[in-house]
Amino acid sequence: MAKVLEVTDLRTEFHLRQATVGAVDNISFSVAPGECVGLVGESGCGKSTAGLSIMQLLPNVGHIVGSSSVKLNGRELVGLPEKEMRRVRGNEVGMIFQDPMTSLNPTMTIGKQIAEGVRIHRGVSKDEARERALEVLALVGMPRPAERLDYYPHQLSGGLRQRVMIAIALSCEPQLLIADEPTTALDVTIQAQILNLIDDLRKRLNMGVILITHDMGVIAGRTDRVMVMYAGKIVEGAETSELFHRMRHPYASALLQSIPKLEQDSSQKLYNIPGIPPDLAQKLENCRFSPRCPNATEKCRTEEPPLVPDAANPEHEFACFHPVGSADGQSTPVLVATAEERAQMLERAEERIQELAGRKALLEIDHLVKEFPVTSGAITQRKIGTVKAVSDVSFSVREGETFGLVGESGCGKTTIGRLVVGLEHPSSGTIAFEGREVTRLRGTPLRRMRRDMQLMFQDPYSSLDPRMRVGSILREPLIVQGIGSKKEQVARVMELISEVGLSKRAFDLYPHEFSGGQRQRIGFARALALNPRLIVADEPVSALDVSIQAQILNMMKSLQQRHNLSYIMISHDLAVVKYLADRIGVMYLGKLMEVGPSQAIYEHPAHPYTRGLIDTIPVADPEVARASKTEPMRGELPSAIDPPSGCRFRTRCPIAQDRCAEEEPGLRLFSSGHYAACHFPLEEPMEEHEVETTMV
Repeated sequence: MAKVLEVTDLRTEFHLRQATVGAVDNISFSVAPGECVGLVGESGCGKSTAGLSIMQLLPNVGHIVGSSSVKLNGRELVGLPEKEMRRVRGNEVGMIFQDPMTSLNPTMTIGKQIAEGVRIHRGVSKDEARERALEVLALVGMPRPAERLDYYPHQLSGGLRQRVMIAIALSCEPQLLIADEPTTALDVTIQAQILNLIDDLRKRLNMGVILITHDMGVIAGRTDRVMVMYAGKIVEGAETSELFHRMRHPYASALLQSIPKLEQDSSQKLYNIPGIPPDLAQKLENCRFSPRCPNATEKCRTEEPPLVPDAANPEHEFACFHPVGSADGQSTPVLVATAEERAQMLERAEERIQELAGRKALLEIDHLVKEFPVTSGAITQRKIGTVKAVSDVSFSVREGETFGLVGESGCGKTTIGRLVVGLEHPSSGTIAFEGREVTRLRGTPLRRMRRDMQLMFQDPYSSLDPRMRVGSILREPLIVQGIGSKKEQVARVMELISEVGLSKRAFDLYPHEFSGGQRQRIGFARALALNPRLIVADEPVSALDVSIQAQILNMMKSLQQRHNLSYIMISHDLAVVKYLADRIGVMYLGKLMEVGPSQAIYEHPAHPYTRGLIDTIPVADPEVARASKTEPMRGELPSAIDPPSGCRFRTRCPIAQDRCAEEEPGLRLFSSGHYAACHFPLEEPMEEHEVETTMV
């Protein structure tokens, strides 16, 4: 079959002032019409640079060198004059970028942005281009497309903005689509919708697709072939099912095992890849994975393994002297719980709830409400509405417990975290810490209370002062609270640096000198500085690769046991929350929809929204993913300014009835400590007298 794209010996370098970085090193692959090829690997492995090299969109310091060849339908793109390349971009090759908000022009309506490419490449009139824009918006499933043509990017949600990016990429019917991390910033429900859309359009338009991602779960269910990249090189490549069931390279196997899975036994540590990728500014003549590989020998440290075909399957290539698995057998299995082990995990979870019920409540939240005013007018502002961020939420956190808050962006979970640590003040309701109400505290009393309650931010880089060294950052809370002498403070800082797994050198370095995972360790060390009782962790691993994510989650669990910490773990990833949390609260549009033991929530979800969240989590098994008949949750989150009447989930619920619009459901009991607010639950509710111990 003729190939729409052929990449041969592609090498891309960044010529910096002090060094030359070989970001992509002699990679070769092809894409056929209607085929989806996945490029997967950790951040910095070169997968996005490969996509930009194909599009010739490298920054000024980026150069394609050597005998590199990129052919689109037999036409060589490397060395093509910029004027000619402009006719290719957007016309024959489309690209979906990772962050639609930074890729879209905030001063232009989305209709004009889609029509712009059509007018340039097709030479049509404004009216014809607008008509085509309307057509492709409808094609990508945009609700009310005619109305949305005149919207600006900021007026759309993240999922709808990504649909606009796909519409722009498809407006001229390209033969190849490069999707660079198209769902990384999206919730799992919207992620499933976008991936289904790309899949459907690929089949309907017979378009080649390159799917770039770090998520093995996304790769498993969406691609025909996979290329695993590490430190600028392809280390393994094969048909998707073949690669997942017979992985030969230790790095590919380690990536798969690092993913937190819903079936994971939370009493066991997550597998993580030690160390960090090599510095690509250095000359590398050995196996690039050898410093992190458990199978490495002296040969690996002195020679670079070639990419060779597997003896059992010539189309399966890998670059390793000591491959995992065997040529005719299965690769190292991913350790997940069996049905019997899951039953035991459920039993242990119920015992844990009984144990926690006997402990003192550290934090008690009662009928918490937070509304933000919506105003109009530049000079004389008047209130025209309210954003109902948190609506009548109640739960408690015991000593040594992890309580997970999970839900889509905009559901109110981060607002609750900010309310707990006093960064926001509630509209009504109470927050009590060790029996003392903290919602009325101001000034010095609030500052003293914050010793016991700390916040771990989602983006550690933006929360760390770039002008301060790490030692000063970690000393600051001790200085503010007046704890210890300078000598004692420095000793405490060195103890914290060691405790979170960083070297002593970190004391004198600046935040920009660390990787994302290391910066998150610094953020955690800062939260630990005052020996708090409770840490609110707001999406602490959402921006990290799976291998680094596993390291941070293992560290959090270990330090919790060492210091008897309590956590409120906020995330949109139910698999991450389920691994770390004792109990989970599922939020939707400001309301608590379901709360209970994490294992019970996973095994027996009672609310349709919880079931929808579980069903949309990507499964890192091609057969299971492709056999799944589950439809992704439909629609987008409604506006919190005017939430639906009755049950707020009813506009997206597959089993909603008239009663759901007329009457708001209350929390009902389903098992020990397991509650859900639904008129038509997926499980049979219990009577209050049927269980001895209940806990919300």
